[in-house]
Amino acid sequence: MESQRSKVPYNLSSLNVEQATREWLLKRGVTILEIADIVMFLQKSYYPSLTIEECVESVEKVLLKREVQNAVLTGIQLDILAEEGKLISPLQEMIENDEGLYGVDEILAFAIVNVYGSIGFTNYGYVDKLKPGVLGRLNDKSIGPIHTFFDDIVGAIAAAASSRIAHGKYKEQDPTADTSNTPLPEDDESEPSV
Repeated sequence: MESQRSKVPYNLSSLNVEQATREWLLKRGVTILEIADIVMFLQKSYYPSLTIEECVESVEKVLLKREVQNAVLTGIQLDILAEEGKLISPLQEMIENDEGLYGVDEILAFAIVNVYGSIGFTNYGYVDKLKPGVLGRLNDKSIGPIHTFFDDIVGAIAAAASSRIAHGKYKEQDPTADTSNTPLPEDDESEPSV
């Protein structure tokens, strides 16, 4: 017997998704400033006059992107399900132990990394290897929470924000440069709700 309930039309507020993304970053123990510190780490040697405020602004702009929000929420949910032991085996064990041959966490991070062009891959690879700042803490398996996806997501946000700064600074230094295929900071408007 089929249910006689009428289906409510799907309507998702972009503002709700953005707010949830920010709340879950904090619930999982990471601040915008900590991500901005990684951005500063990546860009300071290239732009000595760069300020932490510019880095924070860039992180904020990255977090406005729906593709980024989707990746953040998905990765956090998978980490939480792993903490609760609610994944199927052997996926449970792979995520719980951050299995070295399990690369889906990095693949999810690539959705964020590429938002501001291919330079993001270089930035991401660098911070993923060095684990500066908050990434070191998130990658520490001895302190409790599972961050198999989350550490890569935070690194990817920093890499994208760093790429955004690099593109903006490049345009400032050479206003005649052909950047027609490059996503520049002025392209940062929040994506419309679907």
